[in-house]
Amino acid sequence: MSQAKTILVVDDDPDIVETTKTVLEAAGYKVETASNGTEGLAKARSIIPDLMVLDVMMDKETEGFHVAYDLRGDKKTKSIKILVLTNVAKKSGFKFAVETDEDYLPVDAFIEKPIEPKALLDKIAGLLAIE
Repeated sequence: MSQAKTILVVDDDPDIVETTKTVLEAAGYKVETASNGTEGLAKARSIIPDLMVLDVMMDKETEGFHVAYDLRGDKKTKSIKILVLTNVAKKSGFKFAVETDEDYLPVDAFIEKPIEPKALLDKIAGLLAIE
């Protein structure tokens, strides 16, 4: 990587945040973190990351979706790639896919927790290559 891409990890589980941060930094990414949607939105607007790894269920059950809507509705942040990393399907029974749900869930990809580090890195590399 000529210039490290910046990834913002937004999740209320400190273990997920630290593990994800460690994996991403080892791969050469610059990583910022936030522990909830409000903090994540503020950081996204101030640093404009290349990609956001976003949990859905944080302070509120659908908090991540609201963060995605806010980012997509703002000229300054609408181009940030959003990768939802969540266990919402296990808890709710609903499975999401960009192809079928993009009209009401404005994100670039979904991955269910837990995820293997290589699979996470491959997904991120693919999303960043789309730029």
